[in-house]
Amino acid sequence: MLLHLSIKNYALIDNLEIHFDKNLNIVTGETGAGKSIILGALSLILGQRADSKYFFNQQKKCVIEGFFNINQYHLNAFFDDNDLDYNAETILRREISTDGKSRAFINDSPVNLNTLKNLGQKLIDIHSQHANLEINQADFQLMVVDAIANHQPLLNNYNTSFKTYKASHNKLKEILAQNEKQKLELDYLTFQFTELENAKILPNEQEILENELNALTHAEEIKRNLLTASMLLQAQEQNALLLLETAAQQLQSIEKYIPNITELYLRLKSSRIEVKDIASEIENLEQITIFDDAKSNQINERLGLLYTLQKKHHVTTNSQLLLLQEELSIKLNKILFTDEAITQLQASLQKQKEELITLAKQISNNRKKAIPDIEKYVQDNLFEIGMPNAKININQVIAHANDFDSHGIDTIKFLFSANKGQQLSELSKIASGGELSRLMLAIKSLIAKKTALPTIIFDEIDTGISGEVANRVGKTMELLAQNMQVIAITHLPQIAVKGQAHYFVFKEIKNDFTYTQLKRLNHEERVLEIAKMLSGENPKLAAMQNARELLN
Repeated sequence: MLLHLSIKNYALIDNLEIHFDKNLNIVTGETGAGKSIILGALSLILGQRADSKYFFNQQKKCVIEGFFNINQYHLNAFFDDNDLDYNAETILRREISTDGKSRAFINDSPVNLNTLKNLGQKLIDIHSQHANLEINQADFQLMVVDAIANHQPLLNNYNTSFKTYKASHNKLKEILAQNEKQKLELDYLTFQFTELENAKILPNEQEILENELNALTHAEEIKRNLLTASMLLQAQEQNALLLLETAAQQLQSIEKYIPNITELYLRLKSSRIEVKDIASEIENLEQITIFDDAKSNQINERLGLLYTLQKKHHVTTNSQLLLLQEELSIKLNKILFTDEAITQLQASLQKQKEELITLAKQISNNRKKAIPDIEKYVQDNLFEIGMPNAKININQVIAHANDFDSHGIDTIKFLFSANKGQQLSELSKIASGGELSRLMLAIKSLIAKKTALPTIIFDEIDTGISGEVANRVGKTMELLAQNMQVIAITHLPQIAVKGQAHYFVFKEIKNDFTYTQLKRLNHEERVLEIAKMLSGENPKLAAMQNARELLN
């Protein structure tokens, strides 16, 4: 519900504040006084494009603010999806700077124009004879039937289940495509894994083999050096062991003269034992060191395999090859087990589908039961508002149970005839602007009894009617306003008298500038305005009396 509209620096409006009533609001005024300007300003916070050439003062920015009570519209999800703070009283604001740049806000949070427009469409519904009314749209026609069928919990259940089904369906589709692609690679992956598995790679094998090969390659040099070292230590006539033994004996012979020499003697004795042990190990090493061509070739062959595998897989170590082998094993297992996962998902999907079909059939039956009531109500209402020969037929086409979509298994189409003898046809092909407006009025008055609708604005939809028909249109608006907020811009006194609040739009000139102004009329001011609408600018006593009777 639109509580308050603030307009600053737009067209002929310098500064205007409008507080609306919660029921039927009437807006009247002379032609050209600026009623359309107010609608134009309102359209800016509904996401329409802006142009700075429409500024009242080209030196100041234009600011339009709408204050709404949105408590009944169940819009929490919209605010969550757009990361906005939800308030029961929400403010939509549009600022257009002097250079034409525009900024939009919802509850003081900056938003893009599309977000502002999406929310605005949920809060304000503007109708005029020349507008492309939503009544022509299939989604709206389906919404009408669902509103009267009064099965919102069932629809919510269906929508939730349908989203789950679509997510599962997309997941299955993705898995099938991935599995197909993987199966094309299966032979190649299997070959790679088998090649690595058959190689029986060990983590530190490469380093060990390289060291061993290095020793085999230099076996002659190693053997020669070991032999020389062994001879120096123990094999030559004057070897290290013999010299150490002689030195020890020399120290021992003077031990009786120098008591402290004993420690040196013992250390030398110990060194000789250590050197003798070293000489023994060197001798053993020299004996086992041989040049083995067969062993060398075997190691070269093994290392060649490891180097080839590393180069092939763009790695540098055996550990990386083993990691790759593990990854290939996981991929192969995943391919092998995907078929089982697909079978399980297909079974789950079939169960979801059966549940959806059951829900869709229930929804379809509810719609079928609701259609005759809608047709009767709308037709009776059209008769009351001056379309006695109008006929409406709601065509429900039920698809095959497997052909369900987000709405169920139904396609709803409104067929309409405004005149006797005229064939029923789609609304977009046959109904005039005025006929569509009255048809929309009848439909909205019906669904407003069942669900909370956004504020509806009727922009001179009364063109072409008068007398008793105008009175009946006014009564229908009055009934509609019992369940929702209605703003009606009208030229007809029969409609104007129905409002709980009456606003008069006028122009005034100050300091050679023309301003559009608006004021809410009190009772006596309404009497005078209605009398002017009945008889002209200077109403007589009879017109004033007639206006009082209409208002009462």
